[in-house]
Amino acid sequence: MSRLTLCLSALAITAASAAAQAHDTHFSAGTPGDPNKPARTIVVTMKQEYGLMEYEPNRIEVKRNEQIRFVLKNVDKESHEFLLATAADNRKHAAIMKKHPEMEHDDPNAKTVAAGRESEILWRFNKPGTFEFVCLIPGHREQGMVGTVRVK
Repeated sequence: MSRLTLCLSALAITAASAAAQAHDTHFSAGTPGDPNKPARTIVVTMKQEYGLMEYEPNRIEVKRNEQIRFVLKNVDKESHEFLLATAADNRKHAAIMKKHPEMEHDDPNAKTVAAGRESEILWRFNKPGTFEFVCLIPGHREQGMVGTVRVK
């Protein structure tokens, strides 16, 4: 084998490994939904009133294995986020957000929604427990932008 062939083989193996890791993403609150299956729609409004930032509703109950289409409506004058995970995972991510406050999300379990805009998340809750959705833009959680999903 030539050096070029060995290098190309190594690159192919590295690329295949990276692709496999990308598909093995860990989501602590369930799994991304299947657009070919039915889903219950829940509209979540992001807003600021009387100096508090909030989600409406901020408490949601779902059945295990239920698929939910979250319609995220930001009616505020600034961007907000919806990040769905365990409270522990959200705390870890909050530390990263403090170091990188310009970070925006467009992931299966997290969206940054610009002022006056909408976005969606399709999610299947395959694990029982209580999970958290939160805005991790620095200062927003502290002003009330946190909610829970209870899976029975």
